[in-house]
Amino acid sequence: MRRPIQKEDAHQINDKIRAKELRLVGENVEPGIYSTEKALELAEQQELDLVVISDKQDLYIARIMDYKKFLFEQKKKQKELKAKQVKVVVKEIRFGPQTDEHDYEFKKKHAEKFLEEGSKLKTYVFFKGRSIIFKDQGEILLLKLAQELEHVGKVDQLPKLEGKRMIMMMSPKKVAK
Repeated sequence: MRRPIQKEDAHQINDKIRAKELRLVGENVEPGIYSTEKALELAEQQELDLVVISDKQDLYIARIMDYKKFLFEQKKKQKELKAKQVKVVVKEIRFGPQTDEHDYEFKKKHAEKFLEEGSKLKTYVFFKGRSIIFKDQGEILLLKLAQELEHVGKVDQLPKLEGKRMIMMMSPKKVAK
């Protein structure tokens, strides 16, 4: 006996199939064109559901299967795909155009740690007020940082002035396993 499916489903199943004839495929059934009533009888004999898997053509394609198990496996596959996706984390480090050596070293260590963790790095020099006249110092500072961190990361975007900020993007180098 077929189990009733409560919620609105993405597929046409059992009594919700609107076609008069459909192409039946799958295991435990002779592939071919059947009337919907005959296909429903076959599904009922096997105590499974009749599910339309493609309604893009003139003739619907249906399969006899356990619909709840099918939905469960679909959710499981989607969960696995989601788990395999890599989430990109962007960490920011801010400098002034005249950052002294100690602060620079301190921030460089943090930047190195971020890149080793696998995060992207957005470093920028912020120019306040009239300090925009030191934009060449800001660029030198960012290029120096890029050169000193080239063993853990690579530069995605060279220093570029955007408003009162000079921004440089870096991403971690892929570690060979």
